[in-house]
Amino acid sequence: MERKFDFSIDEYYHVYSRGVERREIFLNNGDRERFMRLLYLSNSMKAIRYTDFKNLSYSQINRGESRTSIGAYCFMPNHFHLLLRETTESGISSFMGKLLTAYSMYFNKKYKRTGSLFEGTFRAEHVDNDNYLKYLFAYIHLNPIKLIEPEWKERGITNKIAAKKYLEKYYHSSYEDHIGVKREEGLILAKDAFPEYFDTPHDFSDFINDWLMYRDDGNSDVYKGSPCKLQGLPL
Repeated sequence: MERKFDFSIDEYYHVYSRGVERREIFLNNGDRERFMRLLYLSNSMKAIRYTDFKNLSYSQINRGESRTSIGAYCFMPNHFHLLLRETTESGISSFMGKLLTAYSMYFNKKYKRTGSLFEGTFRAEHVDNDNYLKYLFAYIHLNPIKLIEPEWKERGITNKIAAKKYLEKYYHSSYEDHIGVKREEGLILAKDAFPEYFDTPHDFSDFINDWLMYRDDGNSDVYKGSPCKLQGLPL
């Protein structure tokens, strides 16, 4: 699908891709760990080989200047979401090209397959207003709820405490980094490249709690005037 816009410096974008024919692209935690490390390694102006750094922690890797800024991410079984800011010319396109190529080569070799792994060119939406940008911090991090309660947006969550605990244990997203958990993977993010919507991790947690109360009937306070309503976007 041809994009109707060009990536512009200092603009924000919701970037996502899924497996060809909606196939699963992460079959186990090893795959997710590989993709997570590639998020960090591919976001470099230098040519980097994964094998040169596979035994190093994130803090030990000298990747140099980054190509783009990552604000949030989440991996689902057959797709992933990223929130990016264009910080260098063609930074997002170059980063995504390196990331998807490197992961596809790894996946095809590991599982003895050939051909495209992802469904065409990665997709991207220009985040053109502040409400939409803030909303994406909820949308991206709440994706895993669909794995335990597929219809939570329509029917509401049956057990909000269990849902919150599930998010807190969902390691392969940036949720932990935003609630204040200190981990090496936190280096993937460039939080200072994004607006400071949440003064403290507690503020972010409250923000997520509001969305966990959401139900797609138009009655929830958090729903009224939300960007999904204003822009016709699905939650």
